[in-house]
Amino acid sequence: MIYSNSYEEKELQKEGKQLILSVFPLVFMVFGIIYGIATHENLLEGLMAILFSPTTLLTDFLKVGGVGATFVNAALVGIFNIYLLRRFEMRINGLLIAAIFTVIGFSFFGKNILNIMPIYLGGYLYARRQGIAMKNIILIIMFSTALAPIVSEITFGGYFDKGFNYFMGALIGTLIGFIIVPLSSHMLKFHDGYNLYNIGFTAGIVGTVFTSLLRNFKMHIAPVNILDTNQHMTIVIMLYLLFAYLVLMGYRVNNRGFEEYKNILKYRGRTITDFTELVGYGITFINMGLLGILSTTLVLLLGGIVNGPVIAGILTIVGFGAFGKHPKNCLPIVLGVLLGGFIFGYDFTSTGFIISILFSTTIAPIAGSFGPIIGIIAGILHLTLVTNVGVIHGGINLYNNGFAGGLVAGFLIPIIDAFKKGE
Repeated sequence: MIYSNSYEEKELQKEGKQLILSVFPLVFMVFGIIYGIATHENLLEGLMAILFSPTTLLTDFLKVGGVGATFVNAALVGIFNIYLLRRFEMRINGLLIAAIFTVIGFSFFGKNILNIMPIYLGGYLYARRQGIAMKNIILIIMFSTALAPIVSEITFGGYFDKGFNYFMGALIGTLIGFIIVPLSSHMLKFHDGYNLYNIGFTAGIVGTVFTSLLRNFKMHIAPVNILDTNQHMTIVIMLYLLFAYLVLMGYRVNNRGFEEYKNILKYRGRTITDFTELVGYGITFINMGLLGILSTTLVLLLGGIVNGPVIAGILTIVGFGAFGKHPKNCLPIVLGVLLGGFIFGYDFTSTGFIISILFSTTIAPIAGSFGPIIGIIAGILHLTLVTNVGVIHGGINLYNNGFAGGLVAGFLIPIIDAFKKGE
């Protein structure tokens, strides 16, 4: 560790860290209820629409169920996962923080409190079968809810008779939770830790296999594009306030956090780079808050809409601000995607392009390890792949950028290594 354990750092106990993380779902719950009441939104009806709809990419819950119901759904998913942290007495480290923020983020499109449950059940059964503690795999299961849309698609896509559809959705979700743990460890070898969303790559492989099987049974799953096109400034303001809260909490934990912030920029970000261990929780929270502020500002500067998928992208970046990402290694990747968008003529204001920018930072370790020029090239490659691989898994893998990022790293890193050996 390069940071000095200040008095403030020592005093931040597990309960304090859980409380800091709990602020997001609690604020989302309060916001969702108040917004629903103020706008006369039927929260129960909206929540039911979210729970009982196929949720393949891109299904924006703000459009499907309304703003209030979407935030209530995100809050429920967040509270459930934080309960699991307490239940299994998990140590709050960088990867766990990343998992919590990612799961909450994707509760704005794709994940709901209903379709994630069979995957957790599958993970539990795997742990029992292998004779290992559930706490040892809970992180992987949290991330593996990337495949939650397949549960909703099988259950509510009209493929099976009513009644039997619930059984089939639960069965396939449980099966995914059971097989994802052994697969994820093997997939890590493919990209060698340069893709932070490792489960996204794993889920892409699993999703491709499942989608191919379903297509052979004449069950065609196709991506959709259901998006909210309204700019809700109340949501934008709330996000800015929450990210400012993280910065302030970081400073409260470590009152030298701003002075020592440069320490975090020294790290390349390759798995495993846990900032809570390397620089302490204070600087980590500051980094998370700054990444959130910068990400939200970038979306607004590009003229994008802060809708469900974009909120997911922003919160995922914030979460991985505790595990591998910082402005220095993210910037070249973002510039690469922007350059690629300019070259190939993308609409910079479209949600599809903006989430490609946000989620492309999964390969930030490439820029951190090999410099900004390689990072820009990686960003261009990422944009090229991510806009074409979704059709392979039919949109049932929410971490499509993690899938593309794994392919970019798996393609690019051996080439870089070959040239380095030839020097």
